Order: sequence, then C-alpha cells, then structure tokens
Amino acid sequence: MRIARDLTELAAPGPGSVVSIGFYDGVHLGHQALISSVLDRAAAAGLTTTVVTFDRHPAQVLRPESAPLLLCDLDQKLERLGETGIDQTLVVHFDEERARETAEHFVRDVLVGGLGAKVVVVGEDFHFGHRRSGNVAMLQEMGAELGFEVIGHHLVGLDWTDARPELQVSSTAIRRALVEGRLDDANAMLGRPHEMRGPVVDGDKRGRTIGFPTANVAIRSEILLPSDGIYAGHLERPTGERLPSAIYLGTRPTFYDDQPASLLEVHCLDWEGDLYGEDVRVHFEHRLRGDRKFDTIEELTAQLAIDCQASSELLRPR
Repeated sequence: MRIARDLTELAAPGPGSVVSIGFYDGVHLGHQALISSVLDRAAAAGLTTTVVTFDRHPAQVLRPESAPLLLCDLDQKLERLGETGIDQTLVVHFDEERARETAEHFVRDVLVGGLGAKVVVVGEDFHFGHRRSGNVAMLQEMGAELGFEVIGHHLVGLDWTDARPELQVSSTAIRRALVEGRLDDANAMLGRPHEMRGPVVDGDKRGRTIGFPTANVAIRSEILLPSDGIYAGHLERPTGERLPSAIYLGTRPTFYDDQPASLLEVHCLDWEGDLYGEDVRVHFEHRLRGDRKFDTIEELTAQLAIDCQASSELLRPR
C-alpha cells in the first residue's frame, strides 16, 4: 500500500479512484466491511482504491478536553489498512486550518481534483468539513454535479449485515467494551485480539522481588487502556517472537495508595531475558479478573501463581 501525506506524493489518478474517508480508529469489522465494498467496486470498474484518513482525531483539535482516547496509533492504523488490500492511503494533517475548510472545498480539492474520485464510499452517519456541514446527502448532490457516485453504508454487526443500533460495530462500542472489561466483545468487533504497543522501560522491579518479573510497557497518553485487571495474551518482540504472557493493568493497590495512572506490566511465562528498550506489541486475548488489593504479599503471590497457571492453560496451543 502506498502511503502519502500530500496529494503531490500520489500518482496521477488515471481512470479514477474508489475513495473512502474516515478516521478508521481500530480498523474494526465495520471498517473492513466498508473497505470490502471499496475493493469490490474498484475491481469491477478497473479503478484505484484509496482511503483518506487523518493523522489525529478531529476532536483532538476541535474539543481536546473531550476527545476520545484511541484504539490505536497512526502507525497501527496504517499497518491494518495495508492488510486490507487497499492501493493507497492519503493521511491528511488535521489542524485548525483544516478544521476551517469547507466541505465543498474538500470535495473539489481532494476528492475530485486530487484523487479523481468516481465512487465515494462512507458510513451513512459520516460528517466532514467546517462545523460538520458535509454529509452523505451533500456528497450525493456534489457527486451529481461533479461526476462521482456516493454509497452511504449502513452500520453493520459482526456478520457484516445491517444491525440494530445496539448491535452495531463501531469504535465507540469497542472503547466502551474495553472500559467495561468486556474483552471478548471488543475482540469480536475488532476481528482480532486488542493490541497495544510501546517501548519496555525501567520500572521499580517489584515483580522481580516476588518472583514474577515484568516488562513495563509505556503507552502513549492518547491511547485507551482497557479496564484494570489481569489478562492472558502474548508479548510480541520486534523480531516477531511471540511470548505467552500474563498481563497486568492497574495501579498496584497492594503496594501503593496514590498511583496517578494505571500501568501496563507483562510477565512472560516460562521465559527469561532482557526486553529493555524494545518496542513491543501486547495482545490481549483473555480477561481473567479485575484488579484488587491484597492484605499481604503472600496472598498476592499466591494469586499471581494462579493467574499465571490460568494464562498458560488458556494460551496453550489446541
């Protein structure tokens, strides 16, 4: 997949493009259904497939105090989009100037002038442009004038078919499931285990002193953390090696009463080595339990042994 951050970096549109526009946080099953439609229509008409996305959530610029935390960073999103078979992705820098751009100008300058759009595929609730003035109806009006077709897709469920609102797959629904501890629901909507990425950094090494050394993974502040608790999953190293792991998210209440934020700590099962400085990926595959405070270190270590055994059994190849 070609990735461009400016229209000049893309090849001439040639016969034209089938274009989808959106933030695509998580590239979940709903997004994949939309992209499947893009691919099908492009293949039938001999057109290029293009996704237009943004380098930050528009709310981070327009209303930073209430902007949603994200399911993935830009690199993850582009990697997932590349796996779909899309030909090219245009990453639009979203800032205050872009926020003031009219929907009409975006259509003429980017979609038609830059990408040669022949078909535009978006969700039926899609809005864009200054004050969110652009929508599917507006796109259809401009499409009739400028020569492109517009497809407004219904939001879908897990089977890619139209779904009632409470069963629709969306980034918002996935965020809610993760915060509520419903990992199975979140993973089903993502179509894969939830993944977080970051470097392994120095910690206070408490895990090592009680027999459960952990890799402390630093997560960027704009990324959503799942609900505090114990999870089973894998830590993936830059080499591609995947280590079965028991994963902890929490404020370590047995040791501290005043931790300002949850930490991500990963205990790699039956493995010893140095991960410091590595950029790792943590895959959340099963949720075991919530976080809790133990009265004694002995009670904590006994429960950690149970958690590690449960993780090992869940992760054992079938």
